[in-house]
Amino acid sequence: MAPRLKERYKSEVVPALIKEFDFKNPMAVPTVEKVTLNIGLGEQLTNARAKEAALGDLMTITGQRPVVTKAKRSIAQFKVREGAEIGVAVTLRGDRMWEFLDRFINVALPRIRDFQGVSDRSFDGRGNYSVGLREQLVFPEIDYDKIDRVRGLQVNIATTARNDIEGKGLLSHLGMPFRS
Repeated sequence: MAPRLKERYKSEVVPALIKEFDFKNPMAVPTVEKVTLNIGLGEQLTNARAKEAALGDLMTITGQRPVVTKAKRSIAQFKVREGAEIGVAVTLRGDRMWEFLDRFINVALPRIRDFQGVSDRSFDGRGNYSVGLREQLVFPEIDYDKIDRVRGLQVNIATTARNDIEGKGLLSHLGMPFRS
């Protein structure tokens, strides 16, 4: 069975975007290409278990094994050497991506304390959207008693939109709660 948000995209969002942006071809309608989640591990220098904890958190949230990212070059001010492990990331595509987006928009974001909506200024000029979360606890899969430390994470949504207006239209129709 196809994910709920993917079905909604096909049945409701595509016709709405065709009408809104006057697309001549249904294949020109923007869609979500991939979702990337990233946790930076600045604490790795002092806490050796930080990497395993962050890997476990991302694996629990996404259901997919994350990859460890390494520094491309040394930066003395941050005490980072080339090749040092500085983060963990996971890229979601296909049905797993649609399932995650559904949970992210409808479950995780409303659980943020004093949530007023996400900023509509976080587009990159090409229709891709980024949002940072202060804590991984907004996802219901994470057990509060099992985490060692609250970590922030970055969520990047890559779309096939040509510009920010189309990207915002796509995400709005999918249910992304933008600030008014």
